[in-house]
Amino acid sequence: MGGSDEQVISSLERMSPLREAVMRAAIGALQLPPGSRGLDIGCGIGDLTLLLAEATGPDGRVTGLDLSWPAVHCARRRAGKSAHAQRIEFANSDMVALPFARGVFDWAWSVDCVGYPAGEIFPILEEICRVVRPGGVIALLGWTSQTVLPGHELLEARLNAACTSYGPFLEGYPPRAHFLRALHGFHQAGLTEARCRAFVGLVQAPVGPEIRDGMASLFDMLWGDAIGQASTADIEEYRRLCSPDSPHFIGDIPEYCAQFTYTMFTARVPARR
Repeated sequence: MGGSDEQVISSLERMSPLREAVMRAAIGALQLPPGSRGLDIGCGIGDLTLLLAEATGPDGRVTGLDLSWPAVHCARRRAGKSAHAQRIEFANSDMVALPFARGVFDWAWSVDCVGYPAGEIFPILEEICRVVRPGGVIALLGWTSQTVLPGHELLEARLNAACTSYGPFLEGYPPRAHFLRALHGFHQAGLTEARCRAFVGLVQAPVGPEIRDGMASLFDMLWGDAIGQASTADIEEYRRLCSPDSPHFIGDIPEYCAQFTYTMFTARVPARR
């Protein structure tokens, strides 16, 4: 989950095809009003900003915001090649001090960013509420589970326990500050109509080159940086099954089937007091 800007951008580009279908499902569930104006917080390379712009129709506008200048530069380059280029803009800024006027957006959306995987989200939600109009929707999404080594569930469980990439980002936070407790922050912020919903992404053989590369990137993101903390036997099995150059790469088996989930929390901004 860490790494240089270049590494993060590369990982996002490789993962984009893998999660596109599940992101389209989540966006569809929001039923964004045609012609609405929205904010994509933590937009990264802008792939989801493009999907959001597509969902709002020809009169909609979407602003992507990210703290990483290289990511914003990449997002602008990618968006400039799309049919939605004139309806998308990007800003390089911190989400704790959004550079927008009060109530200028109809909705705000954030994936794997606000409150993810843990953090005190109440101050951030207050800032988001400032720029979203009363009655507007706030949607926070986060990757919450995966089963990606079919037939090797015990190995996957041991890898998750020994070298999860989330560990450094969860330590020191109380349970109520973890992403799956986001409703706690919603209630603190006085949001209304708070709901949660899960979306499942599926990968099934035959796996094409883009999805194969995305799976390899996912394996590295989940376990690659901390694999040395696992047992010698598990390290060897991880490399055998999860290295894309291995003749035993698990994504190449003809019966490969994997799944992952995103959880989406939604609520509405209350009337101004």
